[in-house]
Order: sequence, then structure tokens, then C-alpha cells
Amino acid sequence: MLRKIFAVLALLAGSTIAANAAGDAKAGEAVFKRCAVCHTADKGGGDALGPNLFGVVGRKAATRPGFAYSAPLQKSGLTWTEANLTKWTAGPARMVPGTKMAFAGISSKKQQADVTAYLASLK
Repeated sequence: MLRKIFAVLALLAGSTIAANAAGDAKAGEAVFKRCAVCHTADKGGGDALGPNLFGVVGRKAATRPGFAYSAPLQKSGLTWTEANLTKWTAGPARMVPGTKMAFAGISSKKQQADVTAYLASLK
């Protein structure tokens, strides 16, 4: 009986963690305003100081035509999955030392998930 109780508690804890990991795209749009200082996110739009992030989810890192990426990012082999984007938003230089992106990162896990959900919605 005790095993069943622990199993149920473990399932509930796992579903809570998963629910917290899922971001809110609408809230992420507001968080993205910080990113918009350097990035655009418009379909067919150009780059700014940073590359246009429209359709970034699923794209191999450092492959947007015409943008001058750092050598470390080009050599990283990353693909912008939602998990990788969330990690990137937490601290780009920690993920890819030597990146040209000077942004320190977003400390709030919720805001990291939200901005990732927003970027994932741009298709």
C-alpha cells in the first residue's frame, strides 16, 4: 500500500514539474521585448544587431543566411530545440563560451519558459 502511495505522489510531482516547464507564449511575448532591443521576430523580416528569431525553433544554430555569427556558435553543433533555447536564455555565454551575444541571461525559470514558448509559436 505504501508503495502505491509513493507511486501516486511521484506521478503527481512529475506532472507538476512538467506543467511548470511549459511556458506561456502570451507572457513570453512581453518578456521578448527585452530581446527586441537586439532581435526581430517578424516573418520575412531582416536582422538587427542580433538575427531575426522568427522560426528559430528547429533551426540549426548559426545558419541564418547573411548574419555574422561567432566561430564558437558556428562550431557548437546546436539545434534550437525548445530545451536548448530555454538553456540559452538562462545564460548564452555559459552555454557557448565565446558567443558574441553579450546578454547575461534571464534568471526567472518561468520567464525562460515563457519566452521559449513565444519563440516556438512563431511559425
